Amino acid sequence: MDSRVSARALAVSLGGWRTREPAYEALADGIRLLCLDNRIAPRTTLPAERELAAALHVSRSTVAAAYRSLRDTGHIASLRGSGSVTLPVGHRDVGRATAAEGMIDLQQASPPAWPGLAGVMAEAGANSAALISRVGYDVLGGGELRAAIARRYTERGIPTTPAEVLVTTGAQSAIHLVSSVLLGRGDRVVVETPTYPHAVDALRRAGGRLVGVPVTIDAGWDIDRAEQVFARTLPVMAYLMPDFQNPTGRSMTAAERAAILAAGERAGTVLVLDETTADLDIDRGPLDAGFVDAEPGTVVRIGSLGKTVWGGLRVGWVRADGDLIRRLVAARPAHDLGTPEFEQAIAARLLGDFDAIVAQRSGLLRAGRDAVVAALRAQLPSWRIPDVHGGVALWIGLDAPLSSALVMEARSRGVLLTAGSRFSIEGGHDRHLRVPFTSPPDDMVRAATVLAESWSAVRAGAPATVVEHAGSVV
Repeated sequence: MDSRVSARALAVSLGGWRTREPAYEALADGIRLLCLDNRIAPRTTLPAERELAAALHVSRSTVAAAYRSLRDTGHIASLRGSGSVTLPVGHRDVGRATAAEGMIDLQQASPPAWPGLAGVMAEAGANSAALISRVGYDVLGGGELRAAIARRYTERGIPTTPAEVLVTTGAQSAIHLVSSVLLGRGDRVVVETPTYPHAVDALRRAGGRLVGVPVTIDAGWDIDRAEQVFARTLPVMAYLMPDFQNPTGRSMTAAERAAILAAGERAGTVLVLDETTADLDIDRGPLDAGFVDAEPGTVVRIGSLGKTVWGGLRVGWVRADGDLIRRLVAARPAHDLGTPEFEQAIAARLLGDFDAIVAQRSGLLRAGRDAVVAALRAQLPSWRIPDVHGGVALWIGLDAPLSSALVMEARSRGVLLTAGSRFSIEGGHDRHLRVPFTSPPDDMVRAATVLAESWSAVRAGAPATVVEHAGSVV
C-alpha cells in the first residue's frame, strides 16, 4: 500500500456521513464517495475497525459491516496483516464518476469549447512550419503570448510587462509551481473555505498547513477572521479567488480587497490570486481589479483559458514580480519543460479577440444559470438558491446535511455532481451542494428534475434525527 489514513482524518473527511439507515450502509457510502472523488487514493490503508468505531462513536460491528459492504462492491480489499486497503475504482462500478452516454456531468464546472476555437486552431496549424522550427522547450513562454497577456493586465489597470509573465500548462500547473517555490514543509497558508479543492491538494502537497477563512454567499469574506489569522499565524502565502469565487460565486468588494491586502502586507504574506473565473461576468458589471497598490512581490496573479475558452486548451500563466518569475523559471524543469508551442500559438490568437469570446461566454452562462435557477426554485422551494452574477456555479444551501447522500443518489439517476464537503479544508459543508450551470439549458432543467427526485428519495431514507433537527440553512 502507498499510504495510510488515520481514524481521526477519515472521520473529518466523512463529515455528516450518517444520512440513512442502516448506519453501516451510510458509512460505506460515505467512504465510497471519498474514493470516487479521489479524496482517498487507491491503495490507502483504512483505520482498524476498533479505531474508526471510536472516532465515529459507533459500534465496532457497524464499521465491520461497512467494510464488508465495501469489499462486496470491490472498493476495498482486506489483507492479512495489512488491514483494509482501498482499490482503484473499476469501470464496472455503477457509481463511478466517469460519465456514460446520456449522463449529465456537472463535476468539472467547465463550459463547452468556444465555437470559434476550431477555426483558430486551423489558422495556427497553417503556420506549423514556423512553429516546428523552434526548439520546443520553453520554460518561460513565447514572447508573443506573454506580450498579449501583459497587454490584457495593463488594460485592466495592472501595468505589466512581458518579463512579469510566465506561461504554464494550465492554472493547476501554475498553482503547483508557485506553491512549490513559495512554501516549505509546515508553512502556513491562508485559504478560503469553501474553496477550489484541487488548489488545496496542491498546497498540501507542497507542505502547506492550511488555515481557513470563511466565505459565505450573503456576507462574503469574514474580514475579522482574516485579519486575526494573518496577524496570529503570519502565513507565508494566501490562496484567494477575489472574483466569482469557486464555489460560492461571490466577488470581493473594494473594501474587502483593501482589507485583505493590508492584512497580508502587515504579515509579510504573498497573496496568490486565482483569477481563472474573473472574466466570467454575467450581470455584475466591471470592478476595479484591486491589489494594484501592493508592495513589490506581495501579489501573484494566476490566470488561464480553461474556463473562458475550453478546458482542453491547457494554457495558463503567472503574473508576478520579475524576481519571482526568475525563481519559477529556475524551478520549473522539475515540474515540466514548458507549455507546448502549438497551444501557445492558439492562445496568442485568442487573446487578440478576447472581448468577443468573453461576451459569448457570458450569454452561454446566463442561459444555463437562468434555466437551472428557475427549475430548482420551482421544484425545490425548501432549498436556498442564491443569486449569482457570474462565474460557473451555484453554491446551494440544502435544508438538511445530506449533500453526500444526494450526490450518490443523483449519480445512480444519471447526473454527476460533487458533494459540498469536497470544497472544505477541514470537513463540513455537507449542507451545501455545488451545481455548475455550464451545460445547455435543457440539460440544466433535466438535472434539476433529477435532483428533486433524488432529494425526495434521500430525505425519505435519512434518519429522523437528521431531517427533523437539520436546523436552518446557513
